[in-house]
Amino acid sequence: MYSRLFCPQIEEGYFLFGPRGTGKTLWLRNYYPKAAYIDLLNTEIFNDLRPRPSRLWELIPKNYSGVLIIDEIQKLPELLDEIHRFLNNDRKKIQFILTGSSARKLRRTSQNLLAGRLRYENFYPMTCLELGADFELKKALKIGLLPEAWTTKNPKSYLESYLKIYVDQEVRLEGLARNMSDFSRFLESVSLSQGSVLNISNVASDSQVPRKTVESYFEILEDLLIGYRLPVFQKKSKRELIRHNKFYLFDVGLYQTIRPRGVLDSESEIGGAVFETLIFQNLIAIVNLKKMQYQIFFWRTRSHIEVDFVLYGQSGFKVIEVKSGSQIRKGDLDGLLEFKKDYPKAQAYLVYAGSRNYTVNDIEIIPIEQFFKEIIRYLS
Repeated sequence: MYSRLFCPQIEEGYFLFGPRGTGKTLWLRNYYPKAAYIDLLNTEIFNDLRPRPSRLWELIPKNYSGVLIIDEIQKLPELLDEIHRFLNNDRKKIQFILTGSSARKLRRTSQNLLAGRLRYENFYPMTCLELGADFELKKALKIGLLPEAWTTKNPKSYLESYLKIYVDQEVRLEGLARNMSDFSRFLESVSLSQGSVLNISNVASDSQVPRKTVESYFEILEDLLIGYRLPVFQKKSKRELIRHNKFYLFDVGLYQTIRPRGVLDSESEIGGAVFETLIFQNLIAIVNLKKMQYQIFFWRTRSHIEVDFVLYGQSGFKVIEVKSGSQIRKGDLDGLLEFKKDYPKAQAYLVYAGSRNYTVNDIEIIPIEQFFKEIIRYLS
């Protein structure tokens, strides 16, 4: 079992949210081996609690003191009222850990999510740090970093099943989308926007789904934690910038599975998005799991000058451009050079598929394998 970066460092309870398949349950069972455990994916338990949530206390040993894990809490949000009353009475020492693959249903059915009594924590696919010496760049680019995809003998089959089951269980059964054919076409269309500036009208047109419906679908992806919209960096901007967000699916393996391919699709176009996605998913996981004080943005001017990632906050000011080529070509540094004109204090990196590390105009050129090996140094 790989050691995970997630470490709550708190004695109080918490919500633990993350997409299915990221390893939340396995981590919890190993970290809290003596915890009481209630799995709401268990049909018998779910059917027992659904008509009378107060039966929760019948499933727990009398006078129990310790950790109580309730898995997939979004399946039965009514349990939050029971937990809230219990916390208010404070008669017993129970540390509640409530896991879920989506906070959407909780927000819509519970007014205060326990009035802030439990903090939020997030879980992610594996990272290059967690895999350590087992991290293989080519493998990660092809199948992503979901734990079972990484360890199974047939990752392609697993990812296809993951997509089918995940969409079926999370979207159809929870009633998040009325028309699953529309949603499936939307997923294919949105994969074409991976790592690109998001144009909702174009996605709606390509998928033949009304724009308002497409907007709600993007909210579903974000609520399920399988999609991210990256905002534009606008701090003390000296130029006119675009207003649209950039979009990423949460794992490069999922992107590779959803992305349709045809004779008109160039490998360089797909490869660029794959490189960016792998770096993005490691950045967002490591920044959050290591409690780094960064927000992640991108930068793009009206004249189409762009930088892929901007990390800004109390931990520092970093800007990263990603290129999938093995050689740095004329123009590859233009975005970083223009950004440095406006923000000279930013540390600038260009990550590429080559093998030589060097510096040009105060921009460090970094081979991608080196970047992953020393990612903490580059983020510190």
